[in-house]
Amino acid sequence: MTTQQIQLHRVIRSTPERVYRAFLDPAAWAKWLPPHGFVGTVHQLEPQVGGRYRMSFTNFTTGHSHSFGGEYLELEPNQKLRYTAAFDDPNLPGQMQTTVVIREVFCGMELHIVQEGIPAVIPLEACYLGWQESLQLLAQLVEPEIRG
Repeated sequence: MTTQQIQLHRVIRSTPERVYRAFLDPAAWAKWLPPHGFVGTVHQLEPQVGGRYRMSFTNFTTGHSHSFGGEYLELEPNQKLRYTAAFDDPNLPGQMQTTVVIREVFCGMELHIVQEGIPAVIPLEACYLGWQESLQLLAQLVEPEIRG
C-alpha cells in the first residue's frame, strides 16, 4: 500500500497556549479543522496520551459525511502534538500520523505540521488545500484578543 506525506508551515499572531488548546478543545476543533464547505462534529475526544478521538466531516452541499478517529501518541503542552488517524471508509485504508510542533516567535507562534501515511488515492493537492483552509480558520479563531 502506497502512502504519501505533506508538510505545512505557518506563523500565526497568537500564543502557543491558545493554538495548543485549539487542537484539544472539541468545540474549537469542530470549528476550525473542517475545510471550507464542511461541518465538523467531534464524537469523542480524550486529550491525553493513549486517549482516543472520533470526528466526522459533513459536506454542507451534498450532506455526505466521512468519519475518522485515532489515538494521541504524544502531548507536550503548548509545544507538540502527535496523533494517528484512520478513516472508517474501507476505500481509504491505513493509518495516518500527524505531528504538530508549536514554537513561540517574536510576532506570535510558528506551527510546523507533518502528516504521514496519507492514502495514495487522496490527491496531495487536496490535502494541501484542505489544510490551508483549516489553518486559515485556526488563525481566525486564535488571533483575536476578545475581552469581556
